Amino acid sequence: MLGLSFQTIGMLVIVGLLAGVLSGFVGVGGGIIMVPALIWLLHYDQHQAQGTSLAVLMLPVVFLAVRNYWKEGLIDWRVVGVIAVAFVLGGYLGSKGALSLPADAVKRVFGVVMLVVAIKLILGK
Repeated sequence: MLGLSFQTIGMLVIVGLLAGVLSGFVGVGGGIIMVPALIWLLHYDQHQAQGTSLAVLMLPVVFLAVRNYWKEGLIDWRVVGVIAVAFVLGGYLGSKGALSLPADAVKRVFGVVMLVVAIKLILGK
């Protein structure tokens, strides 16, 4: 099936479910769950893991989660539109920048970003 072992498919299903649950629950999943999981479980380098995570997000994977928030009146579509346009440009520029650096350097930047965000969230405002 897909050229992957059943064990690998099982791990990927668990990663996908965990990323999906966390995405719907707290708005994270791709970078925080999928990238490290692909590095640790499948031994991808940073570039492969990031590219795969981004490719997963191309599909409408969060449609049902967004629908739940929209039904509660919690989405400002004007803000979504502005951020989405900027995100497309930022994603393009960021991927070009990441691919111009060695995977180990990108991994370190990724780790620092996660650490700073974690400290900020834990310690407060």
